[in-house]
Amino acid sequence: MSDSTLYIIAYDIPNDKRRTKVHKLLCGYGYWTQYSLFECWLTKRHLVELRAKINRLVDASLDTIRLYRVCGACVEQAITIGSPEPREAVTIII
Repeated sequence: MSDSTLYIIAYDIPNDKRRTKVHKLLCGYGYWTQYSLFECWLTKRHLVELRAKINRLVDASLDTIRLYRVCGACVEQAITIGSPEPREAVTIII
């Protein structure tokens, strides 16, 4: 059983430079599924790491980033129309 949890991360950042930095950061942690939305499978360690990095990039008085934890039962019941449903990434090391 994996120790990672699915997080839906949505952001509203009015500044192009900061928004681009956050987007690039999130690309290293998950899948870009909508313009300002990512699906990320994160371990507890990765969640702490990501939150620290986000805190260094954003202006808390102007920017909003929301991380929604999706429980295992909810992931299984997700309804997806038009693209693949969220699932945990598989890493293959050769």
